[in-house]
Amino acid sequence: MLPKILLLEDDKLFNETVEDFLEEEGYVVEVALDPYTALELAFEHSFNLYLFDVNLPYENGFSLLQKLREAGDRTPTIFLTSRSDKASMIEGFTVGADDYMKKPIDLDELALRIRAILRREYGADEIVLGEFRVDCTAKELYRGEEALKISNKAIELLLLFLSAKGEVVRHEEIEESLWHTSEEVSLGSVRVYITTLKKYFPRAIKNIRGIGYRFLQEEI
Repeated sequence: MLPKILLLEDDKLFNETVEDFLEEEGYVVEVALDPYTALELAFEHSFNLYLFDVNLPYENGFSLLQKLREAGDRTPTIFLTSRSDKASMIEGFTVGADDYMKKPIDLDELALRIRAILRREYGADEIVLGEFRVDCTAKELYRGEEALKISNKAIELLLLFLSAKGEVVRHEEIEESLWHTSEEVSLGSVRVYITTLKKYFPRAIKNIRGIGYRFLQEEI
């Protein structure tokens, strides 16, 4: 699965230009022309990155990102804006932006910044686990060159385990990591993800009864 980006830009021509460019760069792009549509898409789908304009109809991009952050959404975000004043830039970072680019946008520079943020967010482009490798940006698990059928959330759980470096990951941490506060937590789904991961890493996942799980790479 390719990295997925939500692009919010009310200038239709610029929206289409950025969408075409990013798709050529290998990303899956969902577009919105207004913040209400973007908010619906953000709640319905999982994205690797948000690209938000600031001056929008109905409400600005700062307000939208603040709502998402308050709902527990930590998706990396870049603002693309015609605002050039320092106060706006400070406001953008204050509400939770990861980067801030002033228009006119150099698309090659945008591509570089996107790659840098995704690499930083997921810690590495890929992680090798024995005969398996994890594409951290695309959230894909491979055995050799074969892409395995495994859900995004199962990959997110695997990445959470790996980031813990052998320490216990508590049930509460899993819930907070896999679901936004606006989403209903499914404990049954967690068990399904654990079962899925155990198919590939049967000895590595240790159930700490009543507390959580450990993932031991040395057991792979």
